Amino acid sequence: MRIVHRSDGTSRTLADRVERVESWFAKGRGLMFRRSVPEDYALVFGFDRVANRRLHMVCVPFPIDAVWLRGERVERVECLSAWTGRGAARADTVIEFPTGAAAAVAVGDHLVVEE
Repeated sequence: MRIVHRSDGTSRTLADRVERVESWFAKGRGLMFRRSVPEDYALVFGFDRVANRRLHMVCVPFPIDAVWLRGERVERVECLSAWTGRGAARADTVIEFPTGAAAAVAVGDHLVVEE
């Protein structure tokens, strides 16, 4: 599985090591209590409908890039600080990346989770 960023007719892979969280517990835990994540990693939170999706960085000791999607369209991109970061947007998918991985991603771009 990988995450592909599509913008202005170009495509590039953002992550090759992709973990999809399905259970309520796994979605609540997210990246909490991990010491780090690899550079080519992404954590994908999929939901069955668009709603306000909130993230917090409690017990996450490193910053991350977070991307909120509606379908494949990027709705918001934000770098969240370790321990105190928070973010929210309307989305049906949220993807968490290591800091800097989503630096070139902008609202309106497309991210595709390829199986």
